[in-house]
Amino acid sequence: MPEPASDDGRTAPRKRHRGKAFLATLLLLGVTLVVASRAVGIDAFTPVPQLLAFLPWLLVPTGFALLLSLLARRWIGLTWGVVVLGGLAWYIEPYGKVSEPGGPVVAEVRVMTSNVQFGRGTEALVRAVLRDRPDIVFVEECELTCSATLRDTLGDLSTEGGKTPAYPHRQAVEGYGSTGSVILSRYPLKPADPIPGTMGMPGAVADVEGRPVRLQLAHPMPPLPGQLDTWRRELGALRTYAAKDARTPTILAGDFNASQDHAAFRAILDTGLSDAARLAGQDRRPTWPSRTVPRIGTQIDHVLVSDQDFSAREVRFLELSGTDHNAVVVDLALHRRE
Repeated sequence: MPEPASDDGRTAPRKRHRGKAFLATLLLLGVTLVVASRAVGIDAFTPVPQLLAFLPWLLVPTGFALLLSLLARRWIGLTWGVVVLGGLAWYIEPYGKVSEPGGPVVAEVRVMTSNVQFGRGTEALVRAVLRDRPDIVFVEECELTCSATLRDTLGDLSTEGGKTPAYPHRQAVEGYGSTGSVILSRYPLKPADPIPGTMGMPGAVADVEGRPVRLQLAHPMPPLPGQLDTWRRELGALRTYAAKDARTPTILAGDFNASQDHAAFRAILDTGLSDAARLAGQDRRPTWPSRTVPRIGTQIDHVLVSDQDFSAREVRFLELSGTDHNAVVVDLALHRRE
């Protein structure tokens, strides 16, 4: 007669099932916390804001948790995982509605924004500017050497033959490391007060074909552990800027250190701004970090425009050597309000 199965033979599979179920529970708890924060519209506490930036990538641990629950035959875990998966799928959808101004086009404007990472990507940025010829350039982390290089290589160029743009107009917050930022423009600029922050955020009003357009560079503090209050406060200052004048066409561009999954960033959009990448159907294209293979990142570099004034024709993302951010280039049409 065959010998009865030993207790050890029955216990080992049970332990393995319990281990899989425990790991699945931990994964689902973490993802559930992030999805719940997204659902109620709060950025919560570390590590939630950091994980919110990578919300689409949470499909990976959720899928793994579902597999573990299936292997462990934990039907509660399977049901939980399916619910979390549905929540992720819902919030991965683009935020906000897409609308296009109905008035006639009065000007076409090409905008570029680039974080050159402490000035290391300056040479690559200059080459990109000469190639793509944007009308307005927002440059973050442009320290003193970067600022001088842009002045020397771009500010004094002629427009001979109409092929090379000149940038005689600039507004800057000069500084070392990440604190310096510059706005370059071929349109005349009227100085505006910078937004106070840890890093430079200059502003200006451009004369675009005889029409005033507010320009504001964005570069708030990143959501580092222990710095979340500063991050929220500086994003709040950008929201205040966006909300204080709804009648003048506005371009708010730069490295926001936030994505559409952060409540503080969505509050800026809710003032009447649209993300140009969203208008062009590219709202989930990562811009940082740009050096990972495969591309695992988040879109934190944005060009926001007043939705009653601008439409976006095309958006492109450029890999620049020396920096871990992609530059964003947007072709905008400025409409006359009806």
